[in-house]
Amino acid sequence: MAMDIVCLDLEGVLVPEIWIAFSEATGIPELKRTTRDEPDYDKLMKFRLEILKEHGLGLKEIQDTIATIDPLPGAKEFLDQLREMTQVIIVSDTFTQFAKPLMKKLGWPTIFCNTLEVAEDGTITGFRMRCEKSKYTTVRALQSIGFDTIASGDSHNDLGMIQASKAGFLFKSTDAIKAEYPELPAYETYDELLAAIQAVL
Repeated sequence: MAMDIVCLDLEGVLVPEIWIAFSEATGIPELKRTTRDEPDYDKLMKFRLEILKEHGLGLKEIQDTIATIDPLPGAKEFLDQLREMTQVIIVSDTFTQFAKPLMKKLGWPTIFCNTLEVAEDGTITGFRMRCEKSKYTTVRALQSIGFDTIASGDSHNDLGMIQASKAGFLFKSTDAIKAEYPELPAYETYDELLAAIQAVL
């Protein structure tokens, strides 16, 4: 019996993009940029922190927005069904300080993510990535301890884990990414993704 583990991206796959929601809440259009637009995550985060500093915004303001975010319609049901079939880990480039309320709404799945450095006054001063190329490194590590990984995500930073896995799927991705990687099966609904994962388990 194969030891399978499914690695899912969080934002854009199970919950709306946090930074897009925050951009809409604050009216700061520059914060709409995500890993769908900017493949270099380090560059993207430094850019975001600059904007927060410019506008005097900190962790509390972002957390207030996150409190209003619900999982995408059908996401929790999809996750519940998937977790009945196999082990699931959410592998995200988000931060523990952002993820917790969303994990509660999703029924506390396991998440591997990063952490923010926050000053006492709530200013976000920096961020610590769990490891280099965190998603790719995570699936390789799981494989090194005997798991076959199945991965799905929507953005540039998911491609490493998708391509390194036994099976990998794009989910609710952009037309540009789908066109660039025609060999990757791409799905738009949870039912399709669930069926595709089930077929390779």
